[in-house]
Amino acid sequence: MKDPESGASNASNGGASDGGKVLNGTADTVKNGPGPHGVPAHHRQESQPDSQEGRFDKNPKKRARRRRRGKSKQTPVSTEQTLAATSPVATPADASNTPAKSGKKRRPNRFRRRGRSGVKPADAVAPAAFALPAPPLRETPRQEPRYPAGPLYAALDLGTNNCRLLVASPTRPGQFRVVDAFSRIVRLGEGLGATGRLSANAMNRAIEALKICRDKLDNHDVRRARLIATEACRQAENGEEFLGRVKEETGLELEIINRQTEARLAVSGCGTLVERETDAVVLFDIGGGSSEIALIDVSERRSPRLAEHIIAWTSLPVGVVTLAERFGGRDVTTDNFAVMVNHVADLLNDFSERHKLGDLVKSQNFHLLGTSGTVTTLAGIHLGLERYDRRRIDGIWMQNDDVTEMTSRLLSWSFDERVANPCIGADRADLVLAGCAILDAIRNVWPSQKLRVADRGLREGILTELMSRDGAWRNRWHRAQGA
Repeated sequence: MKDPESGASNASNGGASDGGKVLNGTADTVKNGPGPHGVPAHHRQESQPDSQEGRFDKNPKKRARRRRRGKSKQTPVSTEQTLAATSPVATPADASNTPAKSGKKRRPNRFRRRGRSGVKPADAVAPAAFALPAPPLRETPRQEPRYPAGPLYAALDLGTNNCRLLVASPTRPGQFRVVDAFSRIVRLGEGLGATGRLSANAMNRAIEALKICRDKLDNHDVRRARLIATEACRQAENGEEFLGRVKEETGLELEIINRQTEARLAVSGCGTLVERETDAVVLFDIGGGSSEIALIDVSERRSPRLAEHIIAWTSLPVGVVTLAERFGGRDVTTDNFAVMVNHVADLLNDFSERHKLGDLVKSQNFHLLGTSGTVTTLAGIHLGLERYDRRRIDGIWMQNDDVTEMTSRLLSWSFDERVANPCIGADRADLVLAGCAILDAIRNVWPSQKLRVADRGLREGILTELMSRDGAWRNRWHRAQGA
């Protein structure tokens, strides 16, 4: 915010200006600038010797002669007297307090010898009836952050449907501040289920997005970064070939992670959303080509790393893109939706039979935790947002009946109505119901009255692990404490 301007008032045609407003008054017009020693002309004593006028005489010899005689020697007026002379209550009598002349010879002012006063001249001086302009407002000093600025870390996730990037700096232990971010739907896995290969158009879209990510990374001094690719590159016959092309055209070297690593990263990114009183959680990440599910037991102990509490995990070879391509995502009927739910349930049966949370599922401190575009979309519709707002979505709680109601509402909408919703849009309109089918299958296996929504995922998990392994939070904590 710019400070208000302050300084001498300007005037023209006998008026004084204050903040752009002309104040017509009794200002004395001064042709040669303000009076001597910074005192305005209309506050000078009428009894001052005429020799004062000689200081502005254009004859240099006459000025030098008057200085040698000591005619112009006078003690400068103090700042307090100047303020008193120009204050609203000042009168001509105040000028009588001017100190007497001093016998000490004053050093000549080289600016005045050249005909310049050293003070910016004004056409007119404001009358004494008006106060001096207020001093400029001072901004409140910005408080120092609790933790000093730290190194930057980056995480890139090239999935079946999205390309996402985060650049962040660690703050308090377990948390970080996002410095830069990027997200774009590229649909890298488009047609993968039918052909088993990444299409040329899909690869071109992904590479264009990755070039933007490369430019963002080049603009930051990143200490450590991890760039991953997930299910689409895992399944595709030409997945490795595509990553070679990515390195050649963008300079970025991506690694294809396995399903276990993907499940662990999803859990690591959501650690701060599992509260202390929680006993157990079923965390799921509905992706474009796969869906990761992790059973988490925190009833016995609690470690800062949530991934250490995973007792079982699975990765289903189905996501919103693959499911929508197989059963249709544009025009979805109630019967078609039920077929999708049953298909996902069949994939879950073996895992749910072998791995159970036992009585923890019946506890009031058990809940589902979803990190995917499906659950964030449902939350946005539930809140009636006119545009998607991550700050209102991340961490929100939804009741089981709320989820059922939102799913039924989506099923009643046509494709165009889904496109028109600001939380869905054209990019997700043909995928959102496939995601709801996967969610319903999970809810049927692990029924819970509460679902917590997380607008975070693999990128946050990568950043959490990079910072933790690098000791970023430990070192910053000691520096903040003055250790």
